[in-house]
Amino acid sequence: MWKILLEEFWGDLRTQKTRALLTMFAITWGTLSVVLLLSFGEGLKRAIMRGLNGAGAPMFVLYGGETSKIFEGLPKGRQIRLHEEDLDLIRRSVADVDMVSPAYGKGGVKLKTKALSTTTYMEAVDPSFEELRRMYPAAGGRFLNVRDVEQRRRVVFLGDSISLRLFPAGDAIGNTVLVDGMPFTVVGTLQGKLQSSMNNGPDADRAIIPSSTFRSLYGATRVNQLLVRPRDPGNSETVKARIYEVLGSRYRFDAADKRAIDVWDMISDGKESRNIGLGIEIFLGVVGAMTLLVAGVGVANIMYVVVRERTREIGIKLAIGARKHHIMSQFVFEALAICMTGGMAGLTLAAAIVIGADHMPTGGNMAAEFMMHPKLSLPIAFTTVGILTLIGLAGGYFPARRAAALDPVESLRYE
Repeated sequence: MWKILLEEFWGDLRTQKTRALLTMFAITWGTLSVVLLLSFGEGLKRAIMRGLNGAGAPMFVLYGGETSKIFEGLPKGRQIRLHEEDLDLIRRSVADVDMVSPAYGKGGVKLKTKALSTTTYMEAVDPSFEELRRMYPAAGGRFLNVRDVEQRRRVVFLGDSISLRLFPAGDAIGNTVLVDGMPFTVVGTLQGKLQSSMNNGPDADRAIIPSSTFRSLYGATRVNQLLVRPRDPGNSETVKARIYEVLGSRYRFDAADKRAIDVWDMISDGKESRNIGLGIEIFLGVVGAMTLLVAGVGVANIMYVVVRERTREIGIKLAIGARKHHIMSQFVFEALAICMTGGMAGLTLAAAIVIGADHMPTGGNMAAEFMMHPKLSLPIAFTTVGILTLIGLAGGYFPARRAAALDPVESLRYE
């Protein structure tokens, strides 16, 4: 039976080349559109998450704030300033805390080599900052370690951008840079990363030294921020509430006073970013599906024309004993063959475009990083194939049902 169906399809294809090719082109174009839209949507969603993850792991960044409520006779409007000792208290009191780090900060720090100089925002942190903020070193270097902190070493870790400004030859590691006139040894440079969220500028333009070194050189007693990572991100709200309770008890403010401690909740931001990316992907998918649906309507119209043109042929087949399911199989098969042929052509072309776009250099351009990395995933391919199958079935079934319902005598009279 399949051989007969193929022979009839091939014969009709040769008879009506233009019509068949235009129909296949419509399906090819529709498939190309939906796959490209879904692929670029998937790539954008991943880039959004990669940009957010570039700013740091799922964690809380705590800043001192100002009380907005009267508490135990104390007035509102009191300034809350955080200290490094608060981390020890949080660790002891909040069981679900996994990793912490203080972060001292100083803007306008002058960095100078023998020939070049620049200014930047400098942070002083603990070794855990590497994992918390995704500050992974490039090959040949390292991040700050425990001994750097214990011995108050004058070592510095440079962002990749500021490193190239100071050492254009790429030989920063092991060399000396003056930090506000004091010599520091460069122990590592940042591995390039995409970063969409930041505070006080991107990590690529940052200099980082040990927290203990910063305290001894600058006499700092208050931190700019505290970084706290929960062990289970799914339990983040409980951990955050407990942190407010612990710090509220220490600094005497109401645990419900959210303005007393400002919190950058990167866990919540991650959920929102995922939802935004998913929404964009769904929107682009709907647009692409509508494009493919228009092509499917074209297939259905073509099949109705085919039925009308071949009415006498259908009448003859019915008159000599062809069953209704034979007639329906013929037209459903033709519709499916047209859809799948055009669909595979569109899918192949889309895959080539996606692979080509994904390998294009972006030159560090932020917009290009987000838009020029489409991803053709298996769910996208299966979704497209499923839509094509439904279009083929719908486009062939209804004309086939009409053809099978024709009266043989009336069909033979049809002009």
